[in-house]
Amino acid sequence: MKINKIKILMAASVIGLGLTSCEDFLDRPTEDSYVAGGYYKTDAECIAAVDYLYNSPWYDFQRGFFKVGEVLSGNYYWGSSPYLNFSLNSNDEDLRNMSYSLWAVNGHSNVVRKYIEGGGASQAIKNQTMGECLLWKAMAYFYLVRTFGDVPIVHDNADMISSGTYNEQPKVQKADVYEYIVMTLEKAIELLPEHCTEGRLDKYCAKGLLAKVYLTKAGVSGQLNSNDLQMAATLAKDVIDNSGRSLEKNYADIFKLEGNKSPENMIAWRWVVSSQWTSQNTFQSDLGMTGMDEYGDVWGEWGGPSVDLQDAFGFNVLDDPSTRPDVDTRRKATMMTVGDVIPYLWRDKGGFDYMRFEYDKDYNSAAWGEHRSPTGCNVVKHLYGNNADHVTVLGTSAARMASSLCTPILRLADIYLVFAEAKVLQGQGTDADALKAFNAVRQRAIPNALAATSLTFDDVWKERRLELACEGDRWYDFVRLAYYNPDRAISELKSQRRNQYWNLNLTFKNYYQTGQWLLENKDDDGNAQNTTYDEDTPAPNVTVNSFTIPFPMEDLTFNPLLKEDAIHVDVREAYQY
Repeated sequence: MKINKIKILMAASVIGLGLTSCEDFLDRPTEDSYVAGGYYKTDAECIAAVDYLYNSPWYDFQRGFFKVGEVLSGNYYWGSSPYLNFSLNSNDEDLRNMSYSLWAVNGHSNVVRKYIEGGGASQAIKNQTMGECLLWKAMAYFYLVRTFGDVPIVHDNADMISSGTYNEQPKVQKADVYEYIVMTLEKAIELLPEHCTEGRLDKYCAKGLLAKVYLTKAGVSGQLNSNDLQMAATLAKDVIDNSGRSLEKNYADIFKLEGNKSPENMIAWRWVVSSQWTSQNTFQSDLGMTGMDEYGDVWGEWGGPSVDLQDAFGFNVLDDPSTRPDVDTRRKATMMTVGDVIPYLWRDKGGFDYMRFEYDKDYNSAAWGEHRSPTGCNVVKHLYGNNADHVTVLGTSAARMASSLCTPILRLADIYLVFAEAKVLQGQGTDADALKAFNAVRQRAIPNALAATSLTFDDVWKERRLELACEGDRWYDFVRLAYYNPDRAISELKSQRRNQYWNLNLTFKNYYQTGQWLLENKDDDGNAQNTTYDEDTPAPNVTVNSFTIPFPMEDLTFNPLLKEDAIHVDVREAYQY
């Protein structure tokens, strides 16, 4: 396993100053301290120790989160990435960092929960913070089992370290790992307060995650389990009816800097710009366009939302922008292209004008005079804009590779669609509550859409893709589907348009300069060039084994038992909270 004793002890001992109730959220990260024995005596100390779990241990997961969730799933084009063409192997650096990060979350959650349990804080705060530890632990395991399949269960780091068996843990069958996640979340629900505000976790965050876990767990045996589906539906309905949360009126508002306070973001990484490296959001560097901010730290224009995702939105960059049928408001909040202006980015310049940014040096002094995205689009989600945007909304500066824009990882809209899918899979596609949930999500995005009067799996499957596009989730939808219907999952991935366009710059530049939309243009040498989609690069070789990602080589080296078959564990007998 990637984490050795030293790494676990360090991760578990990073504690410091934080806030003291669930009424306010962190406005700074924890500060390093390696003295745990005399800590956890007060409410403030317990809160501070858990604050760390909202950002820093997840830092090394960011790139893997996006490459697995979006590139592997066919939602995003990332050049010659092995995630794009299914050539991923155990030596991949992002995979190694991803594994390290997830085990670090688990290690910190385990150790801090134990210290809090034996500490001197009030019982209410001890319950709250232990519940937060358990929820973050469950989230880490939910990513682990959906990514790597069978994985070890590290329930108590201290016991394993003291016995010298930490790197001798066998893989546990994924059905048992799911049961362990369920057990962990049940305890979190018992401990967490009914409601918290400003981004902290509460009972309904745990119930929402548990609903999604049950929906995924339902197919792990190879056939859908009706009891799991019913639990998913019941829990999701409880969240919808009783959490006090509601969908944002405007979809794009969730992803602005103002969205840090959105109650729709049930579970999110709460990044903070500070002197503590790893507390911050760095997504803009990988996904934004060079020159987006003042720090010279952005290089993401060479990728972009995939042609296949564009197709799903009913949108084609080869169409004349003046006639483009942009009916789904989620498209522009997810990806931008020729003709788009994003009003909440570059607010001091009247909004981020996509074409002017590329071609107008008066507007953007760093304009390179060419279009670089191979798909004709660049992402909008995960971008904060420039420092003026950051200061205007949050009152603090951004920094190099650092913003305080939160990253949603479980939204209320997701729970609406979990409920609808669970009902559909139970053969209840005309259930009134399922229709209400589905229509609430769809009609927010397309206000004039006719209300659905019956639902199929295809309806919910596509809606999930559009609603959660570029949020690191799509690959895990395929994993869930592949548990019980691998043929469909394989067929869809193989049929995607995952390749790039050729000669987009000629069309885009001519349009900017002349206002004419032409798919045949002359290059600098006077040769005619057509703007076309790459039909020649073959579809990736997707097999049933593709839905289990290989362990990083370091994990295999530290723990050779990862190469052995998984064992069955009665987790409720073996582990207690």
